[in-house]
Amino acid sequence: MAEYEYEYEQDYMGQEDEWEREGLLDPAWERQQRKTFTAWCNSHLRKAGTQIEAIEEDFRNGLKLMLLLEVISGERLPKPDRGKLRFHQIANVNKALEFIASKGVKLVSIGAEEIVDGNVKMTLGMIWTIILRFAIQDISVEESSSKEGLLLWCQRKTAPYKNVNVQNFHTSWKDGLAFCALIHRHRPELIPNYHELRKDDPYNNLNLALETAEKHLDIPRMLDPEDIVNTARPDEKAIMTYVSCYYHAFSGLQKAETAANRICKVLRVNQENERLMEEYERLASDLLEWIRKTIPWLENRTRDNTLPGTQHKLEEFRDYRRKHKPPKLEDKSKLEIIFNTLQTKLRLSNRPAYMPSEGKMVADIANAWKKLEFAEKGFEEWLMAELRRLERLDHLARKFKHKSDIHEEWTEGKEEMLQDTDFKNCNLYELKALRKKHEAFESDLAAHQDRVEQIAAIAQELNDLEYWDVVTINARCQRICDQWDRLGALTQKRRNALDEAEKILERVDQYHLEFAKRAAPFNNWMDGAREDLVDMFIVHTMDEIQGLIDAHEAFKVTLGEAESEFKAIIMCVTEVERIVKQLDLKGVTVNPYTNITGKELGQKWADVKNLVPQRDTVLQAEMVRQQNHERLRRQFAQKANSVGPWVEKQAEAIATIGMQMQGTLEDALLKLKNMEAQIMAYKPNMDELEGYNQQVQESLVFENKHTQYTMETLRVGWEQLLTSIARTINEIENQILTREAKGIPEEKLQEFRASFSHFDKDGSGRLEPNEFKSCLISIGYNTQEGDKGDAEFAHILGVVDPNGSGYVTFQAFLDFMTRETTDSDTAEQVMQSFKILAGDKPYITQEELRRELPPDQAEYCIARMTKYTGPDGIPGALDYISFATALYGESDL
Repeated sequence: MAEYEYEYEQDYMGQEDEWEREGLLDPAWERQQRKTFTAWCNSHLRKAGTQIEAIEEDFRNGLKLMLLLEVISGERLPKPDRGKLRFHQIANVNKALEFIASKGVKLVSIGAEEIVDGNVKMTLGMIWTIILRFAIQDISVEESSSKEGLLLWCQRKTAPYKNVNVQNFHTSWKDGLAFCALIHRHRPELIPNYHELRKDDPYNNLNLALETAEKHLDIPRMLDPEDIVNTARPDEKAIMTYVSCYYHAFSGLQKAETAANRICKVLRVNQENERLMEEYERLASDLLEWIRKTIPWLENRTRDNTLPGTQHKLEEFRDYRRKHKPPKLEDKSKLEIIFNTLQTKLRLSNRPAYMPSEGKMVADIANAWKKLEFAEKGFEEWLMAELRRLERLDHLARKFKHKSDIHEEWTEGKEEMLQDTDFKNCNLYELKALRKKHEAFESDLAAHQDRVEQIAAIAQELNDLEYWDVVTINARCQRICDQWDRLGALTQKRRNALDEAEKILERVDQYHLEFAKRAAPFNNWMDGAREDLVDMFIVHTMDEIQGLIDAHEAFKVTLGEAESEFKAIIMCVTEVERIVKQLDLKGVTVNPYTNITGKELGQKWADVKNLVPQRDTVLQAEMVRQQNHERLRRQFAQKANSVGPWVEKQAEAIATIGMQMQGTLEDALLKLKNMEAQIMAYKPNMDELEGYNQQVQESLVFENKHTQYTMETLRVGWEQLLTSIARTINEIENQILTREAKGIPEEKLQEFRASFSHFDKDGSGRLEPNEFKSCLISIGYNTQEGDKGDAEFAHILGVVDPNGSGYVTFQAFLDFMTRETTDSDTAEQVMQSFKILAGDKPYITQEELRRELPPDQAEYCIARMTKYTGPDGIPGALDYISFATALYGESDL
């Protein structure tokens, strides 16, 4: 289309320099019309970037004539012929004449040939016909139109001037005072000394009017004072043509002022809305960026497998909770307030709802905040689990080392003993002793099986919990298990050898055998008892430590029986020593069936009796520690059971005020402000509870049966309470803003709120689509029946719920009901206002904007209007149509 327009203009103008012109000697009346009509045509042709010099010559080819008609009518004519021959020119002029005729104008005795031949009278007659149709015919004043309407307009405007009497369009204008009066009536500042003008000075009066109109009103100089003064009867057509320019110039002044005021109003609203949009975008970007950076930190599960490192992470997390998150929560609340306020202002000014940049909707921010809180909760749970895991790992590692040390001490030298072939050089008695000794060893070996299994189980748990030095643990456990397997194989091999030799050798020493049989299990029992008495433990409740104490008391009960067993075993040793001393025996003092001695048993027994009271002391100390933990639980529970119900009660009160309002909006707002102050004054209780929670966590207390509240649920409830009070205050303020802007009576608002609350059965502050429809019907807003009614209701639902959330809030319901009776600016009105400022042109210039608008708003428009690209544009022309459309549509503004 742009290519065609350029080509079309070239067709009009490309040949003009190649045509010759004929000169004519014109009479006086033709000279006036020629000058006036030429100036009138050029006042329009200059909008297309061209002009004429000789009216009878420059219209001969029809190109500029067609261009003139397009400019003054705003319509497109058929494409002109490209040729330079006479029939091409006639064709172009005929197209122009046909267009004039299509506008209801009868062309009498005017043919294309006369225009092409340069007939001055016919050309002037055609131009006069055009002027009548497009400049004078539409003039209407008090039911008079055309010439009579223009004359009546002149009479009305000059009526206050006693020295002016307009009765016609020839002699009434000779003294020039009528022209000056028209200018002074509309723009008195242009001729401030009008009352000093004299009727006997027509040349000065006419020059003053012509120069002033040309300089300040953009009306070309169409007349010469000499032609008017020196002619008994000035040409009526020339005077009418020139005066019609005054009419069109002045009739637009009031429209221009009104248009400028309307534009200023719209621009002020738009500037404020843009400021709020920019602030929302900035806050949303900052908050989302902070969340984007914070979530990876909260989701980081990198372990250093040390208690100090994990405790440092916990302290960093507490610092984040106290210092970094609260300001961001305030920013989130501020964002919601800005968004709601902006949407209310846009609705009140008939603007489309504001749609933030992609990913920055209130719902997007809420989702991001929800992800942040989810990551926060997971991070805290992970930290506490990690602390428990590391504490458990440290305990298991020490327990593994302790049991492994005992086991390796027991197995030391056992492989060499089992591989010894000393039984080949023994007599029968010694062989029997070796066999019994081996049986005792097997019994001892079986008793140690449980310890080996415990070592393996501890090592497996260390692997499952990812202990940092699991390689060393696994290596040691593997050595113990391999050695245990070898001991089992060697034991079986030696037993087989002794059984084979037993067929030859038999001899037994009853006392030694009795000692060996009873000493071995007793010795193993004492080893186990000593190990249990020094065994390390970890407990988290008083019930667990009480269980250990009860088990220890049960163990002490068995000490009497063990004392009897110990005396019986030692009696065997005493009896052997008595026989040896009595009979002076050699080589029988050493028990051949066991390596356990009475002295060793006595030492171990003494150790067991000494360890019992030490174990009592350790268990009682742990009991005191668990009692302190119980005190911390009760302390936290007492405060939590007070804070939790208070927060819930305040939340219910806020919801009640928001939906079941009693009194005026201002009363409700005052109540909410007071509640907000009470809530902020209650914050020290939350801080105190945070302190109790810190003591509980530092003491590694993980469960609390005395309260249903956790610190996490209380934090969430507190944050929701802060958000709820801020949001409800904002909603009430927006309702007040709506009431003041729309002039809605308080009773009407109460009626809307009562209807809404009636159908809000669950008190959630929102209506489902069916509830919303019932609510509309209840207040007299009925929709049609059938498919049309469904379509109408779907359209209404799209207005009140543009995001498709599936419910309608009270604010959206209130906005819809108030909007039904309001009137506001539209894009069409703003566009029409700009057209008036531009003088009916499809574009506007920077000079026109700066002349008609205040400086700041003129610059605002210049900075945002795009370049006009139409074929009739001039350098620096601006497109006000797209700008006005953008103000009321979805755009980058």
